[in-house]
Amino acid sequence: MVELAIVLPILIILVLGIIQFGIVYKNQLALTDAVRVGARQAAVSREAPDPVGNAEGALRSAAADLNQSDLNVSVSSSWVQGEDVTVSATYPYELNIFGLVVKSGSLTSETTERVE
Repeated sequence: MVELAIVLPILIILVLGIIQFGIVYKNQLALTDAVRVGARQAAVSREAPDPVGNAEGALRSAAADLNQSDLNVSVSSSWVQGEDVTVSATYPYELNIFGLVVKSGSLTSETTERVE
């Protein structure tokens, strides 16, 4: 009984930490995938009336699991065929256990493609 009382809190904290890390990792994967989708849309939207809006819309649609108000998107290009278009996004994260923030920061992803 004493051993359980000593080990159980440590085990619970460890399991909750693993769960929190898994959530942050899932968000990083979702952000990376969404940025790739946005960059691909930007690469083929050179002649669209609003290529930046198209790329940002595609990125936000692909990142539907993320809180849209916390997602910051940036698209930069000269929109000349053969030049680069760069799409980047950031999303905040925080690792907390029982309300205590262990670590926080921003997840970042960036992708560059050629404008078609």
